[in-house]
Amino acid sequence: MDLKEILYKVAIDAVHGSTDVEVNNIHFDSRKIENNDVFVAIKGTVSDGHAFIDKAISLGASVIVCEHLPEIILSQVTYVKVNDANEALAHLATNFYDNPSQKLKLVGVTGTNGKTTIASLLYQMFKKAGFKVGLLSTVKIMVDNVEHKATHTTPDSLTINNYMSQMVEAGCEYCFMEVSSHGIHQKRTEGLQFAGGVFTNLSHDHLDYHASFAEYRDVKKSFFDHLPKSAFALTNIDDKNGAVMLQNTQAKKLTYALKTYADYKAVILENQLAGLQLKINDQEVWTRLIGTFNAYNLLAIYGVAVELGIEKIEALRLLSELESVSGRFQFIVSKEKITAIVDYAHTPDALENVLNTINDIRTKNEQLITIVGCGGDRDKTKRPIMAQIATEMSSKVILTSDNPRTEDPVVIIEEMEAGISAENFKKYTSILDRKQAIKMACQMAEKGDIILIAGKGHETYQEVNGVRHDFDDMKIVKEILEKLNK
Repeated sequence: MDLKEILYKVAIDAVHGSTDVEVNNIHFDSRKIENNDVFVAIKGTVSDGHAFIDKAISLGASVIVCEHLPEIILSQVTYVKVNDANEALAHLATNFYDNPSQKLKLVGVTGTNGKTTIASLLYQMFKKAGFKVGLLSTVKIMVDNVEHKATHTTPDSLTINNYMSQMVEAGCEYCFMEVSSHGIHQKRTEGLQFAGGVFTNLSHDHLDYHASFAEYRDVKKSFFDHLPKSAFALTNIDDKNGAVMLQNTQAKKLTYALKTYADYKAVILENQLAGLQLKINDQEVWTRLIGTFNAYNLLAIYGVAVELGIEKIEALRLLSELESVSGRFQFIVSKEKITAIVDYAHTPDALENVLNTINDIRTKNEQLITIVGCGGDRDKTKRPIMAQIATEMSSKVILTSDNPRTEDPVVIIEEMEAGISAENFKKYTSILDRKQAIKMACQMAEKGDIILIAGKGHETYQEVNGVRHDFDDMKIVKEILEKLNK
């Protein structure tokens, strides 16, 4: 492809060398460079791509896109100086893959909690409706029926456009995508054309990355600020930040709510372990999902479906057929009638939502045993809050390891313990080994009791000192309960 073509819409400060050259591929990882490739020097949180420009050239890069020109300029290489390499990469990727988002109806879902459930269930719903559909989520990437492993909530710009290009080739009409604050801030969604955007809620998360909660909120808001007039912006108006998201958007403004007047309004008629009975805009529907937080998710899904042209009655029928997403309030009931629930809840708000849901359903004659940890190398301020929520809302709590990553898991648990109030001290214990913690909870549980295993959800690994080990909460709790029942 000609360099001039892929530089369309890239804000260029200066060019050294010819732009009339053919390039084979684009990379921001110097290790992947081959002859006649473009290397984009990105300043990352761990390393700076500018330090690898010489390596990229030695491997065959013929074009360097960077924010700072190197001291030595080689005549055989074209250097494109830009102000923002992340933004440049996004436009390069969009052009290189021939603007695939323009050929799809792309809907982005952003917020602290609910992104995965909404995006995944929209994919499920539109597949059931007979469409070819793409999905970009934390759990997995789907190109219609072909599954790919996901590594980030919002992948890098090249990966996004590559998969969307595959979706177009596969004949997909729709794509549903999780949009994280990291992805927005790092311009990974720049250049994409969205048909709609959904805001779920905003609570305490990612303050290890963002300087403040206000910055975190404003980054989310910027996604809606950039939606075109042709798109819709659907926001949870029950959330105090819901209205903020719509302030400057050019898109069609729409709202959903359980508590206040909205374009899409629901009332919970029944909430039990078997499912939810909802009244959505005066029409009743039974769904297999559970809890108030899922009522919000289902309402958002319904709103998107209607806005994308599915008839209201058909949207309700499809809603009733949806099945829960892996690791999101996923539960089993053992032979001894012990219920084990695995959920991805890894923020204070998400944990509180899940515990509220369980407490709304249970009779209070049984124990609620919660296993919870906090991830290493992430926002430390939420650790004491989550421990206090767990002990306040559960019968018993076991604090354990999540993904400690490069941190000492003992220190993480100590930071969680600091938030537990004196009256809840007797409710908790600490078990460093997560498998042993799950085993202890199963041994403690009696007939009718509920075990909540929070934090990791769909993840099938545990990351310790930078190494990922096989670890699946649902698989482990199943095995333990089966052994205890024998």
